[in-house]
Amino acid sequence: MCLAVPARIVELKGDNAVVDAMGNRFSAKTTLLPEAKLGGIVLVHAGFAISMIDEEEAKKTWQLFAEINDFMETDKKISG
Repeated sequence: MCLAVPARIVELKGDNAVVDAMGNRFSAKTTLLPEAKLGGIVLVHAGFAISMIDEEEAKKTWQLFAEINDFMETDKKISG
């Protein structure tokens, strides 16, 4: 299974971007998305921005990640 993470482009030089996903910054190539712009939100998989998404969709995904993190930190979780 593959997972793409929504991240905001915070630096962009050519097709080299620095993106921010929930406070985590990392490099991503925008070669596949010539329309990518500074401040835009992209889905990043394996170091490549593969799709543009809107802020509302990104917020939903970030919220799900936060809920998963909260669950993992609770002592009330039940393992299968």
